[in-house]
Amino acid sequence: MKTLLTMIDLVAVGGDVNDPVNFTFFIGCMAMMAASAFFFLSLNQFDKKWRTSVLVSGLITFIAAVHYWYMRDAAMAGDLTNVTAFRYVDWILTVPLMCVEFYLILKVAGAKQSMMWKLIGLSVVMLVTGYFGETMGNAVMWGTVSGLAYFVIVYEIWLGGAAKLAKEAGGDVLHAHKILCWFVLVGWAIYPIGYMAGTTGWYDVLPTNGLDMNVWYNIADAINKIGFGLVIYSLAVKKQA
Repeated sequence: MKTLLTMIDLVAVGGDVNDPVNFTFFIGCMAMMAASAFFFLSLNQFDKKWRTSVLVSGLITFIAAVHYWYMRDAAMAGDLTNVTAFRYVDWILTVPLMCVEFYLILKVAGAKQSMMWKLIGLSVVMLVTGYFGETMGNAVMWGTVSGLAYFVIVYEIWLGGAAKLAKEAGGDVLHAHKILCWFVLVGWAIYPIGYMAGTTGWYDVLPTNGLDMNVWYNIADAINKIGFGLVIYSLAVKKQA
């Protein structure tokens, strides 16, 4: 019955269940909703210190799941403008929360809120300027500013203050920090690459070759957000033990 209703829904909005974009939106939504349930249901096994970190992980995937539900509907209706708007609303909420995770795990080494707000501020600049570039023109100018903010975040966590605190913490915290750093360096790289590939004004830099960047965004989002949360969860389990 549920399958029949899903098919009726797809037909009603003109969507195709076999389309890679629609399919990855649906899979991404379900995967992140399942991750949210996992993180939320595991909260009681942690003390207050680590419960907050796991809670934030659950919030990240839950916010993404809700937005993916709406993006799926917009994509099936062929409304790519709203897909872009929903995606940036998702990112403007979830990416700063991912930055908060660095602060939460580094508090054991004396991380200050100033570091957290620095990372949050840079992430907001990165996303707002990226949105301007995709919707308001001047793609090269806005994309350059967005890219610079991204590289400052990378520097801060790999070589800057956050990296130094992670080394001071050592052990499991340092290991988790390094994994999160790789997520930012490699996993987040899909976003500036997608921007260059799919934003008018950057086609000469990186042609799309007919690929729909929504597919790559959807896959990257699921891996980055769920993976981020699982690293935090694993660290919390080790510390709780």
